[in-house]
Amino acid sequence: MGLKSGKTLCLGLIVCIVGVLAIVLPLALLPPVETAQDDDKPTFTLANYLEGTYFPQSFSMSWISDDEYIFRNSSGAIYRKKLPLLDENLFIPSMVNATINFVSPSKGYTLLQTSRKKGWRHSYTADYQVFDIINQEIIDAFLPQTIQYIAWSSKDALAYVLKNNIYLKHTVNGTAVPITTSGEENLIFNGIPDWLYEEEIFSSNVAMWWSPDGGHLAFAQFNETGVECIEYSWYGEEQYPKTISIPYPKSGTNLPKVTLFVVNVSNPDTHQKIEPPDNLADKDHYLSAVTWVNETRLCVQWMPRHQNVSYLAFCDFNSNIWKCPKYGPSKPYFGPNNTEYYRVLPNEQGYNHVHRIKSPEDSQLLTNGSWEVMAIVFVTANNLYYISNQNQTFPGTSHLYKYYISNQNQTIPGTSHLYKIFDYTKNPKISCVTCNLKIKRCQYYNAYFSLKGTYFKLLCSGPGVPMETLHHANSELEILEDNKELEKKLDELQMPIVKYHSLRMHGFDLWYQLILPPNLNKNDKHPLLLEVYGGPGSRKVSYEFKMDWATYLASTERVIVARFDGRGTAYRGNKLMHAIYRRLGTFEVEDQISVAREFSKWNYVDEDRIAIWGWSYGGYLTSMVLGAGSGVFKCGIAVAPVSSWMYYALV
Repeated sequence: MGLKSGKTLCLGLIVCIVGVLAIVLPLALLPPVETAQDDDKPTFTLANYLEGTYFPQSFSMSWISDDEYIFRNSSGAIYRKKLPLLDENLFIPSMVNATINFVSPSKGYTLLQTSRKKGWRHSYTADYQVFDIINQEIIDAFLPQTIQYIAWSSKDALAYVLKNNIYLKHTVNGTAVPITTSGEENLIFNGIPDWLYEEEIFSSNVAMWWSPDGGHLAFAQFNETGVECIEYSWYGEEQYPKTISIPYPKSGTNLPKVTLFVVNVSNPDTHQKIEPPDNLADKDHYLSAVTWVNETRLCVQWMPRHQNVSYLAFCDFNSNIWKCPKYGPSKPYFGPNNTEYYRVLPNEQGYNHVHRIKSPEDSQLLTNGSWEVMAIVFVTANNLYYISNQNQTFPGTSHLYKYYISNQNQTIPGTSHLYKIFDYTKNPKISCVTCNLKIKRCQYYNAYFSLKGTYFKLLCSGPGVPMETLHHANSELEILEDNKELEKKLDELQMPIVKYHSLRMHGFDLWYQLILPPNLNKNDKHPLLLEVYGGPGSRKVSYEFKMDWATYLASTERVIVARFDGRGTAYRGNKLMHAIYRRLGTFEVEDQISVAREFSKWNYVDEDRIAIWGWSYGGYLTSMVLGAGSGVFKCGIAVAPVSSWMYYALV
């Protein structure tokens, strides 16, 4: 939520922190709540947080084939590693200063990015050169400056967006051919999203998609005619500020008109339009996803303005015409045979689970239970991998799931594990890939697969110090990053104690997280700060490792920080999440007040020093909580709150 550049966001964050400290610190320090500590270790300070002194390291890599990845070493050179033997060789020397995400599919070229300038959250412009990896030299590709987006095809052709128009280069040193000529700043966008689609729908700067064989290019066009603009001043390096104007549709106003085209790159002058479903054609609608199934089939997802249903279109190329006869709901993941797909859909009880779908009439539930599948991450010929909160480890009871279990006693929604369904057409067993790896350290995972799924990188994000490992099947091949130095440094700090519990409220087990000061004396009274977000489908309570402002408050200022997921939040079923549907500012407000009232009854919480703060929707929730006049909270901080839904973007 917001229209700030990265620089503005950073400055705003610092200003907000200073303002919040001015309000919260008197609550924490007057009167003193602790006697002198026996532990002489230093605490995690505000300077530590702002300077990133104790932030974990990550391992940046990019898959370039099913058994190869590239990474940058400490000297800046890019190396290629071959699996499973882990053979390593120089790919691009450090003097080239290449970016690992721009290697061509043939591995013969890479793009060198310079002069990158940030746009909105995901967008940017940059200059590019082409580096010949085989001959280790820069070649003249005649690329213009200030490109908005650029992408390789599978045949090493290039498509890029310049001044809102798409251009095609069949070869790296060939002549650029215009695909579109209608582009106009703040009016017509081709191949890149406008602000609304970038921020709220696509969550990326991409609005064009190569087919797998490189023979076709699908792209979206956004027409802002009739969309009203907002204006604000930009104080840059010039003597006078600039006035920035961007199309910004608000509630009840005109939407941008979106059109999807497909171009045959052998005949780029001809654009074939992909029509939306008949019941959306004459109404306001959104394009929400585009996926190539194979060279001649395109899968497109549309939504009406109310976003209460989605339509999935399978568009086939027959007789030089794209036809889209089939419609159904939501984003698919296709199997190798391309005749069936897999989606996360609610089961009869409203919990999101994996379904296999051959047709609208032929759907099979593959997972089930009172827990949720968060995402499908990869599909191979024999296995489907997904992320879920199915495992009941720390802090609840501990289970390692190797088989499908339909009856769960209790689920901890903050866990995230990678599961694999073994040849689900013959064997319904489910095996947890990560549950038994590092139980105390790792309860929150994500996975990044090689191009055919033979290998994958596991990112463990908590509750312990994050680490990254490389795997094949059930074997760990390599530790990519273990953050051992950070672990040693943290051992020398007074770190907060993080605990997780649930409360039974309104028929739900609602989870909260406590960040407690080190060496907590439960006979003393402590101030408590409730950190909120609470937006529909969001989550605050998870097992992710964080060294944030809350860590500082608990460690140095000895403030208890609490996070709580009430009604409206995600991963506990639709009954909980949909509780605030068309009721924003009601139940989620009641729940934050109720949980704070429970906290105030505890012996070690000072009921006269309870505060609340939140950002964006959390700022809105903070404002609504304070306006309710419960008397529980003594103060609050609302950062960038939604003050009126009339002013908010319409998605």
